[in-house]
Amino acid sequence: MRKWTTIIPAAVLALAAASGRAQEGPRPAEQGQVSTLRLPAASAPADSQASGSVQFIGTATVLIRYQGFTILTDPNFLHKGDHVHLGYGLTSERLTDPAMDLAQLPPIDLVVLSHLHEDHFDKLVQEKLARNTPIVTTASAAAQLKELGFTRTIGLATWDALEVEKGDARLRITAAPGRHGKAGMQALLPSVMGSVLDFGPNPATPSYRMYISGDTLVYDDLRNIPQRFPGIDLAMLHLGGTRILGVFKVTMDGKDGVQLMQIVQPKKTIPIHYNDYDVFKSPLADFAREVQAAGLNQQVVYLAHGETYTFVPNKR
Repeated sequence: MRKWTTIIPAAVLALAAASGRAQEGPRPAEQGQVSTLRLPAASAPADSQASGSVQFIGTATVLIRYQGFTILTDPNFLHKGDHVHLGYGLTSERLTDPAMDLAQLPPIDLVVLSHLHEDHFDKLVQEKLARNTPIVTTASAAAQLKELGFTRTIGLATWDALEVEKGDARLRITAAPGRHGKAGMQALLPSVMGSVLDFGPNPATPSYRMYISGDTLVYDDLRNIPQRFPGIDLAMLHLGGTRILGVFKVTMDGKDGVQLMQIVQPKKTIPIHYNDYDVFKSPLADFAREVQAAGLNQQVVYLAHGETYTFVPNKR
């Protein structure tokens, strides 16, 4: 099995390790900017009372269908044995196949991208995805995607929001805090964002509220999420316990995932991003064991690649 390779100077790694030991308190939850994206109306109005679905394709890639919107997250459609390049000479091998190929996707309204790493936006996607696809992501990733020729990138800072209109259907996407590793690793890693998706005309009382963690570790700023967004219906957590050089953890492991569940308190949780690459060191069994120990079994939905979770709107 191919492992990480590196050309990162040892001094840089030492600095990152030392900086990562520094303690940080929570930053104040400032107000964000709000922008608007208008999409062409569907041929038939969406039924706001109809059920929605989340289909797990693999890695952090899911298809969300609800109220007339079709949303793709973190598109990665490489196959078993393919490799991604993650910068600084780092590579990783894919161990699984996606549940479908990129060409099999239904028409997509927009992409929500937590950050620009190839295991979340691979070379195939960079080449084949339509250049006018709206992509909601971090400001730095939006700028890089523009350089690749994508024409509708929307960069959000933490707590910025995007109001999406599609005929009578409404969706608000808010960028939530995320940190891809300890503080000292940030010089080596891209900025990341979590996402809160509020479906319905009034984001204060959405018909359904989703939270997608992005590639983050658990840290103090995440405690602002349930204060701003109580009553999360569904959380999708990026797990895997990814480790750089087998030492530096940059995504949540099973114990972290349960801790984040306890922080944001979703009604249901779907674990994703846990077994697809050889740098994922914490298998799904780790999370399942922690869920069992915490007595949270009823709140977790486990999906194999290709399986779909169906949900119904809530009365608030």
